Amino acid sequence: MDKPKENIFLFVPNLIGYSRVILLIASFYFMPTNYIISCWLYVISGLLDAIDGHAARIFDQSTKFGAMLDQLTDRCSTTGLCVTLSYFYPEYMFLFQLSSAIDISCHWIYLHSSMLQGKTSHKFVDLSGNPIMRLYYTNKLVLFSMCAGNEAFYASLYLMHFTPGPIVAGVGLFKLVCMATAPVAVVKSCISLLHGYVACQNLAIIDVEERSKAKKKE
Repeated sequence: MDKPKENIFLFVPNLIGYSRVILLIASFYFMPTNYIISCWLYVISGLLDAIDGHAARIFDQSTKFGAMLDQLTDRCSTTGLCVTLSYFYPEYMFLFQLSSAIDISCHWIYLHSSMLQGKTSHKFVDLSGNPIMRLYYTNKLVLFSMCAGNEAFYASLYLMHFTPGPIVAGVGLFKLVCMATAPVAVVKSCISLLHGYVACQNLAIIDVEERSKAKKKE
C-alpha cells in the first residue's frame, strides 16, 4: 500500500512561518500609532524566526517552500519597517527606498539562483567561493551580529520617533544604539549587493551550461 503523500504546507516549521506572517501584519497595523504593541509583535515574530529552523531539523521537515517563506518574511518585515520610517523621516525617504530595493532584489536573485542550482538552503555557501560570503554564512557570530545590528539600527530609528529611551550621558539610549549600529546597516547593504553579484555570476554559469547543452542537441 502506498504511503499517504506528505502535506508540506502543514509541516511544523511552516506553521511557525505562517504565525510569523500574521504577527508581522498585526505589527504593521499598529506600527504608525502604537509602538509598544507593534514592537512586541515584531520581536515575537523575530524570535519565531530562530525557532522554525530548529523545528525543521528536529522534525526532519526542511523544505524549499519553507526556505522561501522564511526568506520572504524576513525581507517583508524590514521593508514594512522602512515604509513606516519613510513616513516618520521623509527627508531620508530615498535612503529607505534604496535600502529596501537592495535588500529585496539581491536576496531574491541569490535565493532563486541557489534553488536553480539544486541547493537546499539559501545559506549554502561553496567553500571555494567568495571569502566574504564564506565568513558571513559559516561564522554564526558574524551572521548573528550583522543581522542583529541591522535590525537594531532600523528599530532604534523607529523608537526614536516616539521616545528617546533612557538617558545615558545626556543622550537618549535609542539614539546611541542608532549611531552605533549605522555602520553595520551600511555593511549589511554592501553584503546584500555582494549577494546579488554572486547570484548573477551563478545564473550566468547556468545559462552557459544550458546553452551549451542545447547546441549539442542541435
